[in-house]
Amino acid sequence: MLVLIVLLAAWLVFRAIGAAGVHILASWQHSALYALAAIFVFTATAHFNKMKHDLAQMIPSSFPRPLLIVYITGVLELLGSAGLVLPQFRRLAGICLMALLVGMFVANVNAAKRGVTLRGKLPTPLWLRTPMQILFIALLWWSTRV
Repeated sequence: MLVLIVLLAAWLVFRAIGAAGVHILASWQHSALYALAAIFVFTATAHFNKMKHDLAQMIPSSFPRPLLIVYITGVLELLGSAGLVLPQFRRLAGICLMALLVGMFVANVNAAKRGVTLRGKLPTPLWLRTPMQILFIALLWWSTRV
């Protein structure tokens, strides 16, 4: 849920900056693009701090080396974030991040089924996680059409 709050807050802040005259953030679409880039940097940090072990627990046991998968997905989030702000890579980054979100949803489902905790708290329940994932994917689709 924190990710959703940070996304919406960043989107509003970027849009306000755009309204104040920063041309690159002058539309809701561009503001969403930069908010998504920020959120992927925000979420990627968890892949490299103490939370990485909790994230590794979310990965289904059928996948080998879960910590390596956590590191790889963190790097992919950072690369995707960079791609979003570089116009020549924006479209590709959006597609790749959408695919990554779909793939990581498997870990979210697994965590919800197994009751895996993140920093001692239960993960976002699927009834909320599912529409959040759809929102992130829809925003990526929409904002990378700029």
